[in-house]
Amino acid sequence: MAVRYMISLDLKNKKCLVVGGGKVAERKVRSLLECEALVCVVSPEIIPALSSMAAEGLLLYRRGSYKTSDLEDMFLVFGATGKEEVNRQIADDCAGRNLIVNIVDDPAKCNFYVPATVRRGSLAIAVSTGGKSPLLARKIREELELVYGPQYEDFLEMLGALREEVIKNVSDPEKKKNKLESLVSDEILNMLKKGRLEPAKEMLLGAYHGSRS
Repeated sequence: MAVRYMISLDLKNKKCLVVGGGKVAERKVRSLLECEALVCVVSPEIIPALSSMAAEGLLLYRRGSYKTSDLEDMFLVFGATGKEEVNRQIADDCAGRNLIVNIVDDPAKCNFYVPATVRRGSLAIAVSTGGKSPLLARKIREELELVYGPQYEDFLEMLGALREEVIKNVSDPEKKKNKLESLVSDEILNMLKKGRLEPAKEMLLGAYHGSRS
């Protein structure tokens, strides 16, 4: 199998199709909504959770079987029907239109895989096994969740703001490099890893102010 190219997609306001109406489809829909995608669901029936989302206007739902026309204007497609013949048709139709498609539990029909992801605000750590073992990817993700706790979300917001200030206000390339490196020193990151957010923030501010000259 060829090496996969790992990317991070911006799905905001992109039309994404989920074919299927069960629990797996629900998981895919929720992950797409987190990314502010425009989600369309096609299925003869959908579970109550999806029905509630449709009623709230969070997604568009077409009751019925999959049709090739459902792919019109779509950016990304998930096939989660549990039916081999339908999933194969979805994969073939997407391939003919150069659409990115994931058929759940059938790596051979996918041109992208969904990694197991740890999210801490803007921080995202993805683990992929290339479709060979989603369970292993999940277990590694669970280990990473223990290492990279909730404190990283607040810290990264502050770090991002200070980084922008440095980039905006420091013109000398060498000084800029040194300042940015000081913001992510081993001492600061070790403090953060221990879960000591406030001391880590204080050290971050100290590094920023101490390196402004």
